[in-house]
Amino acid sequence: MSNLSPHQNIGTKLNRVPRLWRAIIDKRLAPLELTQTRWITLYHLWRLGDGQPQCDLARVIGVEAPSLVRTLDQLAEQGLVERCPCDQDRRTKRIHLTPAAMPLLQQIDTVVKEAREEMLAGLSDGDIARLDDYLTRIEENGLAIQSRESDE
Repeated sequence: MSNLSPHQNIGTKLNRVPRLWRAIIDKRLAPLELTQTRWITLYHLWRLGDGQPQCDLARVIGVEAPSLVRTLDQLAEQGLVERCPCDQDRRTKRIHLTPAAMPLLQQIDTVVKEAREEMLAGLSDGDIARLDDYLTRIEENGLAIQSRESDE
């Protein structure tokens, strides 16, 4: 791979870095007996705000809504989330965190923050802002390509 130009290598790195990041967090969360799917679901719900529609939560996590159902079932069995019908649309379920989830979420947040600090070590605030801008542009380009190709 060292003979590849940065243009050729960027896709590989864009794929590898998030997997590495999640693997580090997964290992550190292993004592809490949370699967990656469960902690990511809880963490996103917490960060988005309680009472998210199930379909919106699935979209943010990047999974199909039916795929999220099993995870939500497991989290509900653990007493960490509740699903309630939406007042405006009874077909829609809103996901709420239970009080039992809060201590767990504090632990998850601590682990995520520590991993973020370590993964971004050596980067200045300006570097991080530029990286965020570059990743946003790459994502926007990808979404535009997807949209264009779905119209074809």
